[in-house]
Amino acid sequence: MIASRPRKLHEYTRHPIIEGTRWNDYRHRPGDIVISTSYKSGTTWTQTIVANLLYQDGNLPAPVTTLSPWLDMTMAPAGEAVAQLEAQTDRRFIKTHLPLDGLPYFETARYIVVGRDLRDVFMSIWNHHSKHTAKVQQGHFERARALGREFPEFDDLHAMFRVWISQGGFAWESSGHPYWSHLHHTQTWWDFRHLPNILLVHFADLLEDTEREIRRIAAHIDVEIDEGLLPGILGRVSFGSMKKNFAQIVPDAAEIWKGGGRTFMNKGTNGRWRSVLTEEELEQCRTAVERELAPDAAEWLEYGGEGRL
Repeated sequence: MIASRPRKLHEYTRHPIIEGTRWNDYRHRPGDIVISTSYKSGTTWTQTIVANLLYQDGNLPAPVTTLSPWLDMTMAPAGEAVAQLEAQTDRRFIKTHLPLDGLPYFETARYIVVGRDLRDVFMSIWNHHSKHTAKVQQGHFERARALGREFPEFDDLHAMFRVWISQGGFAWESSGHPYWSHLHHTQTWWDFRHLPNILLVHFADLLEDTEREIRRIAAHIDVEIDEGLLPGILGRVSFGSMKKNFAQIVPDAAEIWKGGGRTFMNKGTNGRWRSVLTEEELEQCRTAVERELAPDAAEWLEYGGEGRL
């Protein structure tokens, strides 16, 4: 039976990339916006949309990832993201890759959760994983070794897929290694989608009608759009504009990925798996979805829609 109110069930800790205990130092302010994805589902896109809704003239006081720090990221020193947030006087918006069962829940927060088809997520995480700079790769390896874990390299996409689809990143997950489960993440939020402060957004819907989804997001976070500024907002959050101006969004991209922002903003499309994944691999995807998701959550994750009851 699903509880009437979300509660923290797991500590996502001792992982080379995410550390859930960093939320213990977070001091909530009513109105805080929390943007959650597993990964490669439109996180940075959604952060950029929210930034442009809060600063509709486009004059952001800092890069998007400075305004909206990834609170549970291990690559930054402990306390750095919390200090960034504490120093802010404007409305805050925070990035997390944690599922709802690993987060503190606040009724006065606004949560935006972004989903994407499992197969598209894999294609994007492969690009992300395989093009880390040597410095970032070494950091992952060293943190993993210090934790008694592994962060494997993979010779090709199919080798990574075999591990990613069948091994969990944490004991209560059954897919996602060496990261964490995209499917488990989805189900934890799906179970509470009826709550008025949780909004589900789908990557395919953002692609199909960006303006419609921006209006949904604005309504959810109680921001009134200046219609005269809307064309500028739409322009700045387009794939082409974000790719061109990525240094204003993620200023340290060149230190993280070979090719910098061009690598991170790779294609921005869905369906690339069709000519890549084998039928056996697609069947493994179907099995994983059936194992980890309720049927209605599975349908939403594949096709999108507003994610309502």
